[in-house]
Amino acid sequence: MAMTQQAPQAFEYASQPQAVGTKRRAKYRGDDESQGDDSLGLNIHTDRRVVRGNTYAAQVVTQNAARELDRLRMENERAIKRDVARKRMEASARPKTPPPVPGRSHADTMTDTYLEELSDRPVEVDRDTQTEAYLDRPPSPLFVPAKSGQDAASQVDVAEIFDFNAEVAPILEVLVGKTLQTSMLEVMEEEELAAIRRRQDEFEEERNAELMEVQRLEAEAARKFAEKKRRVHQEKERKRLQAELKEKVAARSFAKAYLAEMNASVYGELEKEGAFYDPVKKEVEEVFLPWLFD
Repeated sequence: MAMTQQAPQAFEYASQPQAVGTKRRAKYRGDDESQGDDSLGLNIHTDRRVVRGNTYAAQVVTQNAARELDRLRMENERAIKRDVARKRMEASARPKTPPPVPGRSHADTMTDTYLEELSDRPVEVDRDTQTEAYLDRPPSPLFVPAKSGQDAASQVDVAEIFDFNAEVAPILEVLVGKTLQTSMLEVMEEEELAAIRRRQDEFEEERNAELMEVQRLEAEAARKFAEKKRRVHQEKERKRLQAELKEKVAARSFAKAYLAEMNASVYGELEKEGAFYDPVKKEVEEVFLPWLFD
């Protein structure tokens, strides 16, 4: 405390004193407490985890029941996560003392106006007292009202009221008969479920075989259709090439015949026009003889 007074510039944290909460459960439940507290447990008659029915038959879980169980499990997980997140947020929301600056450390100190010495154990003082040796007052007698009217009594034999063998035999017959009837119904139900499962398996096998046959036929039809298209395309291509070949042969024959007749006529026309001449003869006739006559 003296060190705190000498260093007033150090960080100090003050808060109102409050009682420390306890999580211990009371020995007795009060009248104002809620009857639906989760910590008190649940009734097994309303608990979904308790399996009802016989313990030797197979439990047939339908799709709706499985989806309902999955939904309840997911809702329970989400509720647990929300509780954990809420507790974490509440824990993180509590104000905390910031860390000390480098070179200093926190110290516990009192912030009250009047300082007092604190200890783990309070001061204890022994005191004695003695009462005077007087006699205690006796308890007051109970109030008994005055008796009125006349008393009457009768005696009945126990055998006349209830005969165990005569009364229990019909009840046992009903219980045993009902138990046997319920057992027979459960056995018949199990056999019926087994027959339904076998029929479902047979139906699944037949349907799978039909689906495989349909797929095979569809694949065969698709393969034949593709083969037909390929053959048609191949035939069209062959006809086109054959037509082109015929056109080429016809054009070649026509050109050959036309060029065979044209060759002689062209050469004759060229000779008439003087395209083919003897250079010596032409030079003599056009160059030498005109010079000689001149």
